[in-house]
Amino acid sequence: MSSEPLTTVPRIPVPRGGGAEARRPLWVSVEGINGVGKTTAVRTVAASLRSRCLRLEELTDQGADTLSGQVIAALCASGDVCLRNGHPVAETLALLALKFREFECLTPDLLEGVEVILEDRGVDSVAVCQGAILHDEHPATPARAVAERILATARRWRSMPDATLLLTGDREVCLSRFAARIGRPLPASALHVIEQTDHLYRELAAAEPDRYTLVDVSGLNPHEAAVAVEGAVRALLGEREVSRAW
Repeated sequence: MSSEPLTTVPRIPVPRGGGAEARRPLWVSVEGINGVGKTTAVRTVAASLRSRCLRLEELTDQGADTLSGQVIAALCASGDVCLRNGHPVAETLALLALKFREFECLTPDLLEGVEVILEDRGVDSVAVCQGAILHDEHPATPARAVAERILATARRWRSMPDATLLLTGDREVCLSRFAARIGRPLPASALHVIEQTDHLYRELAAAEPDRYTLVDVSGLNPHEAAVAVEGAVRALLGEREVSRAW
């Protein structure tokens, strides 16, 4: 079997009866560090949009009876909150493979009536988190260079989100929420990785302003943050409608 990537990058399928690119659902990924409120916001927005929205759960929230859940359980076996088991390259490829599979599982029937796919952590999460981890293993290579290499690999095998919402907030508040959620203090090594991912997210957003939209949720409660994210999603849908009209 050839190791060369596909000459045409797979695209999100069009619902049956369609055929025009304009009918393809808008793909929006929601990113940000642990504890910033991504999952709460995504679930709230998806519930508000109902059948117009297909929600893709974060890999770590998928059921233990699913392939993703089983792979994540294996990566969590050491108890490390950053899914580190001492094999960072293999772990990176495993996480990318799960994101590729998630993309490949989208079918025209599944997308019937869907206007927006809302993804809780996309390939950008894999890039920044594993970029930070791999940089620690190979400090001579800048973390951003590693993250960009991971994204370049992803782009060869699947299309990127149409838009990415990066939730930003007070890092200490986010880390406190995350520690409370998992029920234990975060070790210094995990704090270092999360700090690096925060920096990498912001660097990638600055490099791709057409795809990234920053949503500052500092000082907002979960409901207010969800309202802000929903406003951003609805604005993106509105922009798409305007572009279709032209």
